[in-house]
Amino acid sequence: MPTYVIGDLQGCHGETVSLVERILAREAERGGEPPSILFCGDLINRGPDSLSTLRYVQALAQGSAGRIDAVLGNHDLHLLAVANGIRPESGSDTLDTILRAPDREALLHWLRHRPMAILRAGHLLVHGGVLPQWTAAQTMALAGEVEAALRSEHWTGFLAEMYGNQPDRWDDDLRGAARLRCIVNALTRMRFCTAEGVMDFKMKESAHADPATGLMPWFEVPGRRTADVTVVFGHWSALGLQVKPGIIALDSGCVWGGQLSAVCLDDHSLLQIPCTQYRQAKIS
Repeated sequence: MPTYVIGDLQGCHGETVSLVERILAREAERGGEPPSILFCGDLINRGPDSLSTLRYVQALAQGSAGRIDAVLGNHDLHLLAVANGIRPESGSDTLDTILRAPDREALLHWLRHRPMAILRAGHLLVHGGVLPQWTAAQTMALAGEVEAALRSEHWTGFLAEMYGNQPDRWDDDLRGAARLRCIVNALTRMRFCTAEGVMDFKMKESAHADPATGLMPWFEVPGRRTADVTVVFGHWSALGLQVKPGIIALDSGCVWGGQLSAVCLDDHSLLQIPCTQYRQAKIS
């Protein structure tokens, strides 16, 4: 079964439908099995139609017998927090239609049951990044801890303690809310860190850091322990599309007027849809 991963949708419904239909048409022409399609998080927010986008991906996933799924991104978690009164909406949010939708609770229930990471055929899919100290197996185990919290009856309590930039580095002895917060921040927010794995959350609008800061893209840390798999991620529109040994970066700035990108994990071939510029500034 061929597997495709699609980058950040951010509420760009028309482009999402077009790219999925292009994938399905391509595989139909090849006469093979229906493809697996994975989304790398940030399904919603900032684009023009977050509600239709979320409904569309939910419908695809629910009718796919597990072939179609999405990992959670920071905007998806933000929606869950806003919907439960834990975080206020920001001026750039486009979440109102979801919050007022008659199927709101079903959508939120489906969203909070999505995985934080997926490991498939030598590819590790996350939204943001993976700390250099973590192996692929450890990443999946730690993602599972967050998934268990989100799916528990006390999930809103977890959301209330999820926000904050500390701890900014991993320690196996971390426990409780601090442990889960560190995992979430790495998997959904990280772009830069030091060689020791200290995360930075200030740098957002660049693909490069001043060498004097000691910061580097998380995937460039020497000796990172996920070098034996290809890590697939989104979240970083300033970095843009990158398909190279060891990493596939898929946030090609759809909401900023770039493209919506999909990569086939079997052969790393690329499909793209041009996008309307819905936002003027590159901040993710």
